[in-house]
Order: sequence, then structure tokens, then C-alpha cells
Amino acid sequence: MAKTKKENNVEEESKKIDVAQDSVKDNKASKDDKKAKLAKLMEKAKALEGKVEEAKELDVKKVKGDEQEKTGLVPIEDYLKASIHLGTRVITPDMRSYVYRRRADGLAVFNTAMLDEKLKEGAEYLAQYAPEDIILVCKREAGWLAAKKFAETFGIRVFTKKYPSGILTNPVLETFTEANLVFICDPWLDKNALMDAKRIKIPVLSVCDTNNFTQGIDKIIPGNNKSAKSLGIIFYLLTKIYAEQRKIDVKIPEIKEFIEGWADLQIPK
Repeated sequence: MAKTKKENNVEEESKKIDVAQDSVKDNKASKDDKKAKLAKLMEKAKALEGKVEEAKELDVKKVKGDEQEKTGLVPIEDYLKASIHLGTRVITPDMRSYVYRRRADGLAVFNTAMLDEKLKEGAEYLAQYAPEDIILVCKREAGWLAAKKFAETFGIRVFTKKYPSGILTNPVLETFTEANLVFICDPWLDKNALMDAKRIKIPVLSVCDTNNFTQGIDKIIPGNNKSAKSLGIIFYLLTKIYAEQRKIDVKIPEIKEFIEGWADLQIPK
């Protein structure tokens, strides 16, 4: 018996309802799956969070210090405390390769890993010369304490405050001095000693900041040469390495003798 049009319409509507109900069931199942997956993710996140908290408890400074003891001259914190890495706002073409970046205030920042390497190289270069063959010149007052401590440890002739121009070049002078190496702390302030050394063709070792030109200098120790702290740690490390390289049996002064108030210094923020 054929179905009436009305019966057909009712049957079609019934099928639509069934499909809709199935869809609702599927959506509900899908939502339940999502909830289950979300719950699992939350559990994983909590587990990871616990691991992160455990990692925070590690003594990061100690780890960094141990690494530096194996690969560097001193822990990286000591370099930062001494501000050896801080240059000036001026960067010359000669010193650009030693600069890592600029700070927000415009100060250039030296590459500390490179500073460590160049300090070693500078000390080894210095160790080629006996104490009696070296003169040390440091006109900048910030470096007087450290320069004198380094010089007196080995009996090296040192000139602070003022360098008597001509003492290397004029044999007539009573103060005439012979040397095989001139060590200066700043190519600009100590330019008279630099020029004298070039006139008689003897090598020059120099600490150079980011604003220095290096013409006439045979070996560079890059680093902050404006700060007493920075020059202090440079001369402290040079003292240690020079004694080791030359096998000189002397008591090495502690770093606090090169830098006043060393124990109270903090790493700049």
C-alpha cells in the first residue's frame, strides 16, 4: 500500500531528527575526548612545572664559577665585578673587533671570553722579557696602585704620574734608561713613552680601551683602562701568569692588594 504524502513527510522529518541526535552524541563524545586530552596535558604541565622548580634550586653561580675555573683565568663574576668588560661610548675602528655589543646607555661592552684569551696572550708576550728589560708607564691615577704592586713584585721600573720624555732616546740624560719592552696602560695618556719606543724601535705592550687607536702597538690587551678595579684585575692576573711563565719564585699578592675594597664589590646590575 502506497504511503501518503503526509506519511512521507513525517518519515523524512523523523530521519532528520535521528541524524541530529547522532550529531549531538558525536559532538558530546568529541567534547569528552577534548576534556580527557586537556586533563592529560594539564597533568604533564604540572609534572614539567615540578621539574622546573627543581632546576631553579641549582646554584647557578657555582656552576658558572666551576666552568670558568676550568676554562678561564678567573670566574666570570670577577671580571664583571671589576668592570673590565665595560668600554666607552666611543669605538675606534682599531678596537671594533673586540666589542660584543652596546648597552642601552651607549657604553660598549667587550667580549669577556675574548678578554680572557687576550689577557693570556698579553701575559705570555710580557713573559718573553726579563723584569730588568721592561719599563712600565701608567700616567692615569686609577692605575697607580695596581701598576706599582705589579712592578715591585718583580723589580720592574715603573713611571707613574709623569713619564720623563727622552729617557729612552737621549743617552746624554742622567735618567737615560735602556729597555727591550715598553708596557703602557693607555696609548693616549702614555703617548710620549709610545713615541719614544717607536723611535728606538722597541716593542710596545698596551692595555687598550674601546676609544683607543692602536697604531705603533705590538701587542694589545683589550679592556677597560679607565677604572682602578679593571686595571687592578688586569695587573693581578698578569702578575700570576708572568711569575708562572718566567718561573719566578715570588709571593703573589692577593687580588685585594691590587683593588681597594675588593671584598665588598658587587656585580653591577
